[in-house]
Amino acid sequence: MNYGGIFDVEVKERRLEELEQAIQNPKVWEDPDKMQKLNQEKAGLDKTVADWRQMNQRIEDAQVLLEMAEEAEDEDSYQELVAELQQLQAKAEELELKSLLKEELDSNSCFLSINSGAGGTEAADWASILMRMYSRFADSEDYKTDIVSMTEGEEAGIKSVTLNIQGPYAYGYLKAENGVHRLVRISPFDSNARRHTSFASVFVWPEVDDNIEIEIRTEDLRIDTYRASGAGGQHVNRTDSAVRITHEPTGIVVQCQMERSQLANKDKAMKMLRAALYEKEMEKRQAEKDEINSQKQANEWGSQIRSYVLQPYQMVKDVRTGHESGNPSDVLDGNLQGFIQAYLKKKASDQS
Repeated sequence: MNYGGIFDVEVKERRLEELEQAIQNPKVWEDPDKMQKLNQEKAGLDKTVADWRQMNQRIEDAQVLLEMAEEAEDEDSYQELVAELQQLQAKAEELELKSLLKEELDSNSCFLSINSGAGGTEAADWASILMRMYSRFADSEDYKTDIVSMTEGEEAGIKSVTLNIQGPYAYGYLKAENGVHRLVRISPFDSNARRHTSFASVFVWPEVDDNIEIEIRTEDLRIDTYRASGAGGQHVNRTDSAVRITHEPTGIVVQCQMERSQLANKDKAMKMLRAALYEKEMEKRQAEKDEINSQKQANEWGSQIRSYVLQPYQMVKDVRTGHESGNPSDVLDGNLQGFIQAYLKKKASDQS
Protein backbone atom coordinates (compact mmCIF):
# COMPACT_ATOMS: atom_id res chain seq x y z
CA MET A 1 0.00 0.00 0.00
CA ASN A 2 1.50 3.31 -1.08
CA TYR A 3 -0.09 6.76 -0.82
CA GLY A 4 2.50 8.63 -2.89
CA GLY A 5 0.11 9.36 -5.74
CA ILE A 6 -2.55 10.71 -3.39
CA PHE A 7 -0.24 13.15 -1.65
CA ASP A 8 1.81 14.27 -4.70
CA VAL A 9 5.01 13.58 -2.76
CA GLU A 10 7.21 13.63 -5.85
CA VAL A 11 5.94 17.14 -6.62
CA LYS A 12 6.71 18.22 -3.06
CA GLU A 13 10.19 16.68 -3.22
CA ARG A 14 10.93 18.59 -6.44
CA ARG A 15 9.74 21.79 -4.78
CA LEU A 16 12.03 21.08 -1.82
CA GLU A 17 14.99 20.82 -4.20
CA GLU A 18 14.03 24.17 -5.73
CA LEU A 19 13.79 25.77 -2.29
CA GLU A 20 17.15 24.40 -1.20
CA GLN A 21 18.79 25.83 -4.32
CA ALA A 22 17.05 29.19 -3.82
CA ILE A 23 18.15 29.42 -0.17
CA GLN A 24 21.77 28.83 -1.18
CA ASN A 25 21.66 31.85 -3.50
CA PRO A 26 23.65 34.69 -1.83
CA LYS A 27 21.28 37.30 -3.29
CA VAL A 28 18.44 35.86 -1.22
CA TRP A 29 20.43 36.46 1.97
CA GLU A 30 20.19 40.19 1.29
CA ASP A 31 16.39 40.00 1.61
CA PRO A 32 15.48 38.78 5.15
CA ASP A 33 11.75 38.70 4.42
CA LYS A 34 12.20 36.51 1.35
CA MET A 35 14.62 34.25 3.20
CA GLN A 36 12.11 33.87 6.04
CA LYS A 37 9.33 32.93 3.62
CA LEU A 38 11.50 30.37 1.81
CA ASN A 39 12.57 28.81 5.10
CA GLN A 40 8.97 28.75 6.28
CA GLU A 41 7.78 26.98 3.13
CA LYS A 42 10.69 24.54 3.30
CA ALA A 43 9.94 23.69 6.94
CA GLY A 44 6.32 22.89 6.07
CA LEU A 45 7.27 20.71 3.09
CA ASP A 46 10.02 18.96 5.07
CA LYS A 47 7.48 17.93 7.68
CA THR A 48 4.89 16.79 5.13
CA VAL A 49 7.37 14.64 3.19
CA ALA A 50 8.85 13.21 6.41
CA ASP A 51 5.36 12.36 7.68
CA TRP A 52 4.53 10.60 4.40
CA ARG A 53 7.74 8.58 4.42
CA GLN A 54 7.19 7.60 8.04
CA MET A 55 3.60 6.53 7.33
CA ASN A 56 4.62 4.32 4.43
CA GLN A 57 7.34 2.71 6.55
CA ARG A 58 4.76 2.00 9.25
CA ILE A 59 2.45 0.46 6.64
CA GLU A 60 5.23 -1.86 5.48
CA ASP A 61 6.00 -2.81 9.10
CA ALA A 62 2.30 -3.51 9.71
CA GLN A 63 2.17 -5.84 6.70
CA VAL A 64 5.13 -7.78 8.10
CA LEU A 65 3.45 -7.95 11.52
CA LEU A 66 0.27 -9.28 9.92
CA GLU A 67 2.13 -12.06 8.14
CA MET A 68 3.91 -13.04 11.36
CA ALA A 69 0.66 -12.99 13.34
CA GLU A 70 -1.06 -15.21 10.78
CA GLU A 71 1.76 -17.73 10.82
CA ALA A 72 1.92 -17.87 14.62
CA GLU A 73 -1.84 -17.38 15.17
CA ASP A 74 -0.83 -14.75 17.73
CA GLU A 75 -3.88 -12.89 19.10
CA ASP A 76 -1.76 -10.28 20.91
CA SER A 77 -0.09 -9.33 17.63
CA TYR A 78 -3.50 -9.00 16.00
CA GLN A 79 -4.60 -6.55 18.70
CA GLU A 80 -1.36 -4.58 18.31
CA LEU A 81 -1.98 -4.42 14.56
CA VAL A 82 -5.53 -3.10 15.04
CA ALA A 83 -4.25 -0.24 17.22
CA GLU A 84 -1.53 0.57 14.68
CA LEU A 85 -4.00 0.65 11.79
CA GLN A 86 -6.23 3.09 13.68
CA GLN A 87 -3.26 5.43 14.14
CA LEU A 88 -2.31 5.07 10.48
CA GLN A 89 -5.84 5.96 9.41
CA ALA A 90 -5.69 9.18 11.47
CA LYS A 91 -2.30 10.05 9.92
CA ALA A 92 -3.62 9.34 6.41
CA GLU A 93 -6.56 11.70 7.02
CA GLU A 94 -4.13 14.42 8.18
CA LEU A 95 -2.01 14.05 5.05
CA GLU A 96 -5.10 13.93 2.85
CA LEU A 97 -6.16 17.27 4.33
CA LYS A 98 -2.83 18.84 3.39
CA SER A 99 -3.10 17.40 -0.11
CA LEU A 100 -6.25 19.50 -0.62
CA LEU A 101 -4.31 22.73 -0.09
CA LYS A 102 -3.20 23.34 -3.67
CA GLU A 103 -4.19 26.94 -4.34
CA GLU A 104 -1.48 29.53 -4.89
CA LEU A 105 -1.57 31.16 -1.45
CA ASP A 106 -2.70 28.21 0.69
CA SER A 107 0.77 27.79 2.20
CA ASN A 108 0.92 31.43 3.35
CA SER A 109 0.40 32.97 6.75
CA CYS A 110 -2.80 34.98 7.12
CA PHE A 111 -4.74 37.78 8.75
CA LEU A 112 -7.97 36.90 10.53
CA SER A 113 -10.49 39.59 11.46
CA ILE A 114 -13.46 39.15 13.82
CA ASN A 115 -16.27 41.71 14.11
CA SER A 116 -19.11 41.42 16.62
CA GLY A 117 -22.65 41.76 15.29
CA ALA A 118 -25.59 43.61 16.76
CA GLY A 119 -26.31 42.79 20.36
CA GLY A 120 -23.96 44.87 22.49
CA THR A 121 -22.19 43.06 25.30
CA GLU A 122 -23.51 39.63 24.33
CA ALA A 123 -22.13 39.91 20.79
CA ALA A 124 -18.84 41.39 22.01
CA ASP A 125 -18.40 38.45 24.37
CA TRP A 126 -19.06 36.03 21.49
CA ALA A 127 -16.38 37.76 19.41
CA SER A 128 -13.88 37.31 22.25
CA ILE A 129 -14.79 33.59 22.49
CA LEU A 130 -14.06 33.22 18.77
CA MET A 131 -10.75 35.02 19.21
CA ARG A 132 -9.78 32.52 21.90
CA MET A 133 -10.91 29.61 19.68
CA TYR A 134 -8.68 30.68 16.79
CA SER A 135 -5.77 31.41 19.13
CA ARG A 136 -6.08 27.89 20.56
CA PHE A 137 -6.26 26.41 17.06
CA ALA A 138 -3.11 28.34 16.11
CA ASP A 139 -1.35 27.03 19.22
CA SER A 140 -2.28 23.45 18.29
CA GLU A 141 -0.60 23.95 14.90
CA ASP A 142 2.47 25.64 16.42
CA TYR A 143 1.58 28.92 14.71
CA LYS A 144 2.59 32.32 16.04
CA THR A 145 -0.29 34.72 16.70
CA ASP A 146 -0.02 38.51 17.06
CA ILE A 147 -2.82 40.97 17.75
CA VAL A 148 -2.58 43.59 14.99
CA SER A 149 -5.47 45.73 16.25
CA MET A 150 -8.30 45.37 18.72
CA THR A 151 -11.27 47.41 19.92
CA GLU A 152 -12.62 46.28 23.25
CA GLY A 153 -16.30 46.11 24.15
CA GLU A 154 -17.83 48.69 26.47
CA GLU A 155 -18.59 46.19 29.27
CA ALA A 156 -16.95 42.92 28.17
CA GLY A 157 -15.50 41.17 25.16
CA ILE A 158 -14.34 42.86 21.97
CA LYS A 159 -16.01 44.79 19.19
CA SER A 160 -13.36 43.82 16.66
CA VAL A 161 -9.91 42.28 16.41
CA THR A 162 -7.43 41.45 13.68
CA LEU A 163 -4.91 38.67 14.24
CA ASN A 164 -1.77 37.92 12.24
CA ILE A 165 -1.42 34.12 12.29
CA GLN A 166 1.99 33.02 11.03
CA GLY A 167 2.85 29.50 9.97
CA PRO A 168 2.76 27.03 7.06
CA TYR A 169 -0.73 26.68 5.55
CA ALA A 170 -2.35 29.04 8.05
CA TYR A 171 -4.39 30.63 5.25
CA GLY A 172 -5.16 27.30 3.59
CA TYR A 173 -6.74 26.01 6.79
CA LEU A 174 -8.39 29.14 8.13
CA LYS A 175 -10.01 30.28 4.88
CA ALA A 176 -12.65 27.71 5.84
CA GLU A 177 -13.73 30.11 8.60
CA ASN A 178 -14.84 32.98 6.32
CA GLY A 179 -18.42 33.97 7.10
CA VAL A 180 -20.90 34.56 9.91
CA HIS A 181 -20.77 32.49 13.09
CA ARG A 182 -23.92 32.15 15.25
CA LEU A 183 -24.03 31.39 18.97
CA VAL A 184 -27.13 30.24 20.93
CA ARG A 185 -26.82 30.09 24.72
CA ILE A 186 -28.20 31.21 28.06
CA SER A 187 -26.68 34.64 28.38
CA PRO A 188 -24.35 35.16 31.38
CA PHE A 189 -25.24 38.86 31.13
CA ASP A 190 -29.03 38.35 31.44
CA SER A 191 -30.29 38.35 35.05
CA ASN A 192 -33.40 36.47 33.88
CA ALA A 193 -31.27 33.68 32.36
CA ARG A 194 -32.93 33.89 28.96
CA ARG A 195 -31.58 32.29 25.80
CA HIS A 196 -29.83 34.69 23.42
CA THR A 197 -28.58 34.43 19.84
CA SER A 198 -25.39 36.29 18.90
CA PHE A 199 -23.54 36.77 15.62
CA ALA A 200 -19.98 37.61 14.64
CA SER A 201 -18.35 37.80 11.21
CA VAL A 202 -14.97 36.31 10.41
CA PHE A 203 -12.86 37.32 7.44
CA VAL A 204 -9.55 35.66 6.56
CA TRP A 205 -7.10 36.80 3.90
CA PRO A 206 -3.57 35.65 3.03
CA GLU A 207 -0.39 37.47 3.87
CA VAL A 208 1.26 38.24 0.52
CA ASP A 209 4.84 38.95 -0.50
CA ASP A 210 6.04 42.48 -1.11
CA ASN A 211 7.08 41.45 -4.63
CA ILE A 212 3.47 40.80 -5.70
CA GLU A 213 2.45 43.75 -7.83
CA ILE A 214 -0.59 45.55 -6.40
CA GLU A 215 -1.12 49.12 -7.55
CA ILE A 216 -1.92 51.42 -4.64
CA ARG A 217 -2.20 55.11 -5.47
CA THR A 218 -1.43 57.56 -2.67
CA GLU A 219 -4.41 59.73 -3.62
CA ASP A 220 -6.72 56.75 -3.01
CA LEU A 221 -5.68 56.46 0.63
CA ARG A 222 -6.99 58.14 3.76
CA ILE A 223 -4.55 57.68 6.63
CA ASP A 224 -5.64 58.40 10.20
CA THR A 225 -3.68 58.10 13.42
CA TYR A 226 -5.22 57.48 16.81
CA ARG A 227 -4.39 56.48 20.34
CA ALA A 228 -4.38 52.69 20.66
CA SER A 229 -6.42 50.87 23.29
CA GLY A 230 -6.29 47.34 24.58
CA ALA A 231 -3.30 45.13 23.79
CA GLY A 232 0.03 46.78 23.11
CA GLY A 233 1.31 48.03 26.45
CA GLN A 234 1.44 51.42 28.13
CA HIS A 235 3.49 53.09 25.40
CA VAL A 236 0.86 52.84 22.67
CA ASN A 237 -1.83 54.08 25.03
CA ARG A 238 0.02 57.38 25.61
CA THR A 239 0.74 58.28 21.99
CA ASP A 240 -1.13 58.45 18.68
CA SER A 241 0.91 55.54 17.35
CA ALA A 242 -1.93 53.45 15.91
CA VAL A 243 -2.65 53.81 12.19
CA ARG A 244 -5.85 53.30 10.21
CA ILE A 245 -5.75 53.26 6.39
CA THR A 246 -8.87 53.48 4.24
CA HIS A 247 -8.65 52.53 0.56
CA GLU A 248 -11.43 54.76 -0.74
CA PRO A 249 -12.08 53.09 -4.15
CA THR A 250 -12.86 49.74 -2.49
CA GLY A 251 -13.86 50.81 1.02
CA ILE A 252 -11.29 48.44 2.53
CA VAL A 253 -10.14 49.57 5.98
CA VAL A 254 -7.10 48.20 7.79
CA GLN A 255 -5.55 49.28 11.05
CA CYS A 256 -2.53 48.38 13.16
CA GLN A 257 -1.55 49.17 16.73
CA MET A 258 0.81 46.30 17.52
CA GLU A 259 4.08 48.19 16.95
CA ARG A 260 5.54 50.92 19.16
CA SER A 261 6.09 53.51 16.46
CA GLN A 262 3.61 55.12 14.10
CA LEU A 263 5.91 54.41 11.14
CA ALA A 264 6.12 50.69 11.94
CA ASN A 265 2.33 50.51 12.33
CA LYS A 266 1.91 52.26 8.98
CA ASP A 267 4.23 49.78 7.27
CA LYS A 268 2.31 46.86 8.76
CA ALA A 269 -1.04 48.37 7.80
CA MET A 270 0.14 48.89 4.21
CA LYS A 271 1.16 45.23 4.05
CA MET A 272 -2.30 44.25 5.29
CA LEU A 273 -3.90 46.52 2.69
CA ARG A 274 -1.91 44.97 -0.12
CA ALA A 275 -2.95 41.52 1.06
CA ALA A 276 -6.62 42.53 1.25
CA LEU A 277 -6.53 44.07 -2.23
CA TYR A 278 -4.86 40.95 -3.60
CA GLU A 279 -7.59 38.78 -2.07
CA LYS A 280 -10.25 41.05 -3.53
CA GLU A 281 -8.69 40.74 -6.99
CA MET A 282 -8.61 36.94 -6.67
CA GLU A 283 -12.30 36.94 -5.73
CA LYS A 284 -13.07 39.15 -8.74
CA ARG A 285 -11.32 36.74 -11.09
CA GLN A 286 -13.13 33.78 -9.55
CA ALA A 287 -16.47 35.59 -9.93
CA GLU A 288 -15.76 36.08 -13.61
CA LYS A 289 -15.24 32.32 -13.97
CA ASP A 290 -18.23 31.35 -11.86
CA GLU A 291 -21.45 33.34 -11.85
CA ILE A 292 -22.33 31.96 -8.45
CA ASN A 293 -19.39 33.14 -6.40
CA SER A 294 -19.84 31.04 -3.29
CA GLN A 295 -16.70 32.30 -1.56
CA LYS A 296 -17.80 35.91 -1.86
CA GLN A 297 -21.25 35.05 -0.57
CA ALA A 298 -19.76 33.35 2.45
CA ASN A 299 -18.07 36.62 3.45
CA GLU A 300 -21.30 38.59 3.65
CA TRP A 301 -23.27 39.19 6.83
CA GLY A 302 -26.37 37.51 5.39
CA SER A 303 -24.59 34.18 4.99
CA GLN A 304 -24.32 32.12 8.16
CA ILE A 305 -21.78 29.32 7.89
CA ARG A 306 -21.86 27.72 11.33
CA SER A 307 -24.06 27.52 14.42
CA TYR A 308 -22.78 26.89 17.95
CA VAL A 309 -25.70 25.82 20.15
CA LEU A 310 -25.05 25.51 23.90
CA GLN A 311 -28.71 25.50 25.05
CA PRO A 312 -31.19 23.79 24.93
CA TYR A 313 -28.87 21.10 23.47
CA GLN A 314 -25.16 20.83 22.67
CA MET A 315 -24.25 21.01 18.98
CA VAL A 316 -21.94 22.77 16.53
CA LYS A 317 -23.02 22.41 12.89
CA ASP A 318 -21.57 23.79 9.67
CA VAL A 319 -24.44 24.63 7.32
CA ARG A 320 -22.21 24.45 4.21
CA THR A 321 -20.98 20.89 4.69
CA GLY A 322 -23.36 19.37 7.24
CA HIS A 323 -20.40 18.46 9.43
CA GLU A 324 -21.29 18.60 13.12
CA SER A 325 -19.94 17.98 16.60
CA GLY A 326 -21.81 17.21 19.81
CA ASN A 327 -18.97 18.68 21.88
CA PRO A 328 -19.04 22.51 21.61
CA SER A 329 -16.47 22.90 24.39
CA ASP A 330 -13.95 20.93 22.37
CA VAL A 331 -14.62 23.01 19.25
CA LEU A 332 -14.44 26.32 21.12
CA ASP A 333 -11.15 25.13 22.60
CA GLY A 334 -9.69 25.16 19.08
CA ASN A 335 -10.46 21.68 17.69
CA LEU A 336 -11.49 22.80 14.19
CA GLN A 337 -9.79 20.09 12.16
CA GLY A 338 -13.01 18.18 11.38
CA PHE A 339 -14.80 21.31 10.13
CA ILE A 340 -11.80 22.42 8.08
CA GLN A 341 -11.40 18.99 6.51
CA ALA A 342 -15.09 18.80 5.60
CA TYR A 343 -14.94 22.26 3.99
CA LEU A 344 -11.83 21.50 1.94
CA LYS A 345 -13.22 18.16 0.76
CA LYS A 346 -16.48 19.76 -0.30
CA LYS A 347 -14.66 22.58 -2.09
CA ALA A 348 -12.46 20.08 -3.94
CA SER A 349 -15.53 18.03 -4.89
CA ASP A 350 -17.40 21.10 -6.15
CA GLN A 351 -14.44 22.08 -8.33
CA SER A 352 -13.86 18.61 -9.80
